[in-house]
Amino acid sequence: MKSTSIKPVVERQLYNKTSFSQTVSHSLTMAYRGLLKIRRTPEQLFDVTLQPIIFTLMFTYIFGGAISGNVHNYLPVIIPGILVQTVITTSIVTGVQLREDMDKGVFDRFKSLPIARIAPLAGALLADTIRYTIAAVLTFAMGYFMGYRPDGGLGHVAIAALLVILCSWAISWIFAFFGVIARTASSVQGISMIVLFPLTFLSNAFVPADTMPDWLQWFVKINPISHLVTAVRELTNSGTIGWDLTISLIGAAVIVAIFAPLTVRAYMRRT
Repeated sequence: MKSTSIKPVVERQLYNKTSFSQTVSHSLTMAYRGLLKIRRTPEQLFDVTLQPIIFTLMFTYIFGGAISGNVHNYLPVIIPGILVQTVITTSIVTGVQLREDMDKGVFDRFKSLPIARIAPLAGALLADTIRYTIAAVLTFAMGYFMGYRPDGGLGHVAIAALLVILCSWAISWIFAFFGVIARTASSVQGISMIVLFPLTFLSNAFVPADTMPDWLQWFVKINPISHLVTAVRELTNSGTIGWDLTISLIGAAVIVAIFAPLTVRAYMRRT
C-alpha cells in the first residue's frame, strides 16, 4: 500500500486571498444568513410591513382633503412619496444591524473562517434588498386597496419600484459606513435619522413644493429625494421617463462611488 507523505507547513503553498467567484459565493452565503435571521426573528420586518400601512393611512386621511380636495385625488401624490420615504428609511437598518453584529463579536468569528473578508458586509447589503422589495410591494398594495390606480401601468410601476430599491441600496452604503465607524448601534440610528429626516420631509414627497415659502423651495427643488419622488410619479402616474430619473441614477452612482470605498476601507481596518 502506497503511503502518502505530509508536507511540513513551511513547504506548503498557502493562499491568503480569494478569487472573484469565491468572493461572490461567500457574499451570497452571507446574504442567505441575513434572510435566515429575518425568518427566525420576523419582528425585524415590522418596519417594512407596518410602516407603509400606517403612514399611507395617516398621511392620506390627514392631508388628502387639505392638499388635493379629497383622498382619491391625493393618492397619486402620496403613494410615490410614501414609497420613497418608507424604502429609504428602511435602509438605516443596514448600518444598525452591521454595528450590532460587530458589537456582538460575530465578525470576529467570521475572521477565523476561510471566507472573503468583504463577504459579511456585501452579504448584509445584498440581503437588505429583500426588505426594500417587501416595503415597495406593500406600499403599492396599500395604495391599490385605497383606490389608487396608476395610469402608467404595471410595467412602469415595476420600473419605479426597481428604481427606488436601487437608490435605497446605494444610500445604504452611507449608513453602512456609519455602522462601521460608530461606537454603538443607537448612535448609528440617531445619526442616520438626523441625516434622513430633513431630506425626506423637506421634499415634495407629501406636499407640492410651490406651497412652501420661497426661501424653502430652493432646497426642496435641489433635494435628491424630490428628484426621486418626481421620477416615481412620472413613471407610475403617466408612464413617462424624465430627467429626474436620470438625476436619481447619477446620484445613486455617485453615492456608491464615494461611500463604497470608504466603507470597505473602514471595514477592513476594523476587521
